[in-house]
Amino acid sequence: MKILVTGAAGFIGSHVAEALLKRGDEVIGVDNFAPNYSRARKEANLKEYAAHERFTFVEADIREAQAMRDLFEAHKFDRVMHLAAMGNVRYSVEHAQEYTAVNIGGTVNLLEAARLSGTRYFVFASTSSVYGNGPIPFVETETAARPLAPYPATKIACEVMAYTYHVAFGMKCTGLRFFNVYGPRGRPDMMPHEFTRKILAGETLRVFAAARPQRDWTFIDDNVNGVIAAIESGFDYEIINLGRGQPIALSRFIEIIENLVGRRAVVEQAPLPPTEPMITYANIEKAERLLNYHPETSIDEGLARFYEWYQQTTP
Repeated sequence: MKILVTGAAGFIGSHVAEALLKRGDEVIGVDNFAPNYSRARKEANLKEYAAHERFTFVEADIREAQAMRDLFEAHKFDRVMHLAAMGNVRYSVEHAQEYTAVNIGGTVNLLEAARLSGTRYFVFASTSSVYGNGPIPFVETETAARPLAPYPATKIACEVMAYTYHVAFGMKCTGLRFFNVYGPRGRPDMMPHEFTRKILAGETLRVFAAARPQRDWTFIDDNVNGVIAAIESGFDYEIINLGRGQPIALSRFIEIIENLVGRRAVVEQAPLPPTEPMITYANIEKAERLLNYHPETSIDEGLARFYEWYQQTTP
């Protein structure tokens, strides 16, 4: 199949593109190298697979509607895996306009380009943050209508818009709600990278709510297995959780990193921001049933593999 991967130079996008190439697909990757972190880091992600004969890279911005229409018209994609987005919940609080333009506007541009070009299969990344402070564990049948920040609000809008395109134009759309994905190539602003760097440097960690918050950390390889299965399946319209289904306390997360790097963390206590739920926890029964999704990587193994990569790539 010929598959478009947006955000192909990013963390998850680079892993997905690489996995698709390994299984025999033709991949066209799009990224605009947004300055949320260094271009050099993103180019290093691309180098892991960019020389592959079935890969084509296009530097472009999903906010440019005509550029997306031209891209779709030129390639006639069989599938779309849309991963490009502005992430980071707390940063979104004061940057709602940018998040709206990229996440909602960019997604609509892609949906419209897909519609006009005849591409009918559209898979896109959503987020566990859409659940806010909803009942635990988070299940897809729960109404997601009270987000705690602009970032999840934009992702809810994307889910609704994809449903509209499904109903109005017969497009087959699947939204994947990711739960704290981590691993090699992880973004510098994500907790594994930031905490590892600060503990090694002896810098202070700002820790919320006495390190009691819990997150459903999902290793990148497990996440990618779910993504590939969703691309292959081509459901009419589905929203599916991709987590591990095992929340980990922040205190335990820090302890594992301390043991890996051989240093104790310097901690500063802070109250939990209103943008952060106390716990995220995925019910993954739907993913197990529809995608044969069975995450295998424990937090201990996953952080060890992340730290091995960190040591190899960080000066």
